[in-house]
Amino acid sequence: MPPRGAAPPAAVAARPPSAARLAVPAGVLAAVAGAFAYVGSVDPNEAGHYPVCPLLRFTGVYCPGCGGLRSAHAFVHGDLPTALQANAPAVLGYLGFAVLWTVWVIRVVRGRPLRLDLGPVHLWTLGALLLAFTVVRNLPFGGWLVP
Repeated sequence: MPPRGAAPPAAVAARPPSAARLAVPAGVLAAVAGAFAYVGSVDPNEAGHYPVCPLLRFTGVYCPGCGGLRSAHAFVHGDLPTALQANAPAVLGYLGFAVLWTVWVIRVVRGRPLRLDLGPVHLWTLGALLLAFTVVRNLPFGGWLVP
């Protein structure tokens, strides 16, 4: 046994992370992959597969999520221009998730917790960007953003 305060032996310090620590990131990835597989196989462009957006149905206004399923379907099939046209913020969200998930796994492997320090400024900025996207896509000159 090493004396108190001594560094642990190299064999102990370099051991790989336990499967239990990777279980949660793996589960999240499996759930997201399953959702993308489903949306990739069941085309949202065909009527009757998914419910209609209630805001669009009752007001005729496109919400920030309108076109998200069509965007995911195109993204799964590798059609990035169509995915961006259907819902560009959703595509940014998919890519952001991939980066965040990768950072999460790297931190788990290194034995460190994942910390997201999003302050009010970050959240208000994100909300303002989504609001601007919603307003522009519903104006006549923003027709290119309509799914």
